[in-house]
Amino acid sequence: MEVINTKQAPAAVGPYSHATVVNGLVYTSGQIPLNLDGEIVSDDVQEQTKQVIENLKAVLDASGSDLNHVVKALIFLSDMENFQKVNEVYGSYFDEHKPARSAVEVARLPKDVKVEIELIAEVKNV
Repeated sequence: MEVINTKQAPAAVGPYSHATVVNGLVYTSGQIPLNLDGEIVSDDVQEQTKQVIENLKAVLDASGSDLNHVVKALIFLSDMENFQKVNEVYGSYFDEHKPARSAVEVARLPKDVKVEIELIAEVKNV
């Protein structure tokens, strides 16, 4: 197992790493919409979703992967009413490549953000 941490994504807000790589797969920790200074980027769910995916791109890059190698996504929403708005942003990153995905509403997310996403991806060229 390889533990991944990168300075290109916001620091973890708890005792965990950005990702782990095991048997050619990258398992990311859930990312929330923090910028590199650890601040929430916006109250807008679409801006939050964009930041989350940008953070995930940085983690995948540090892990030897990218969005085209994602096999599974899990989206946590603080309010399912935001499902379509999140889909619009998510779909702009996953337009042709559409990995398996789940989306669930949760009672609360860290720092009271509106969206958190975690990914499982293949390492490129394994």
